[in-house]
Amino acid sequence: MILDEPTSALTESEAEHLLDILRELKSKGVTCIYISHKLEEVFDIADSITVLRDGKTITSDKKENFTMNKVISLMVGRELTQRFPKVQHNAGEVILEVKDYTVYDPEIPNKKIIDNVNFYVKRGEILGIAGLMGAGRTELFSSIFGAYKGRKEGKVFLEGKELTINNPNEAIKNGIAYLSEDRKRYGLVTLMDVQENIALSNYDRISKFSVINNNAKVKYAEKYVNELKIKTPSLAQRVGNLSGGNQQKVVLGKWLMSDPKVLFLDEPTRGIDVGAKFEIYNIMNELVEMGVCVVFISSELPEILGMCDRILVIHEGKINGEFLIEEADQEKIMHCATGGN
Repeated sequence: MILDEPTSALTESEAEHLLDILRELKSKGVTCIYISHKLEEVFDIADSITVLRDGKTITSDKKENFTMNKVISLMVGRELTQRFPKVQHNAGEVILEVKDYTVYDPEIPNKKIIDNVNFYVKRGEILGIAGLMGAGRTELFSSIFGAYKGRKEGKVFLEGKELTINNPNEAIKNGIAYLSEDRKRYGLVTLMDVQENIALSNYDRISKFSVINNNAKVKYAEKYVNELKIKTPSLAQRVGNLSGGNQQKVVLGKWLMSDPKVLFLDEPTRGIDVGAKFEIYNIMNELVEMGVCVVFISSELPEILGMCDRILVIHEGKINGEFLIEEADQEKIMHCATGGN
């Protein structure tokens, strides 16, 4: 069996169940090739490890001859002294505030997906959003962004001004950006090239009287390709031909071009390699230094704990816990995520 990122959309308990199934298959003589960026799972399940980089085999050996740090350095081609470039952020005033916010299921109009949620985000902080799959994290933030079809109630304030957002275009104009958890379905047009994808949400900035300034489009594309270190043969390369990490950087470049005040990042490191993850973490820190409010939604508790200043835990559509990073740990977060007080 060849399994390619089989746990990317699974909860922690579901992933562990899958690993148990693979152990059983192994005992019956089935050979499994397990492809994953989740190194904890690799070290848990593998007998031998092969490291690939840029389409080439770097090394292959028994698991006992590796450490996690060694695998990471082989994957990225350099020594990473830390997996999460945590820096001290100085949070300022409240920029985004959500009050009494409720979201309904688009198929079952009276069913609440999000139930009377209240929270805020400060300038210059990374707010982490933790919770199990199906807890309502994506529905909450895609609804605030105007991209969720279900009915919503409540109030959203940006810099003290109440907003009415009915669609993503209105959110973008007000300085709110949302990087979707499914980049290929909602973040990119994979048949279009790099420069077109970066410009997708920003044509107002590079056009006048409905005429697109192609020179400006190329200039902006070059800027974000260089700043985000996007590996592409040219700006005319189809995005669908890029690696997952570089595709994610293109989506990020699109939203950075919109000059957001608040950036929702929904599973931004899903399915990308360790080196690309580290670069995205650095970009998050740079945005915070620029005063952008970053909301970081992730199912990976180590990166939530490694990157965030404050953490909200969502369980069945409600905020069931809030922690400053100094008091948070995986056990407390999972306790809240599974319904504990």
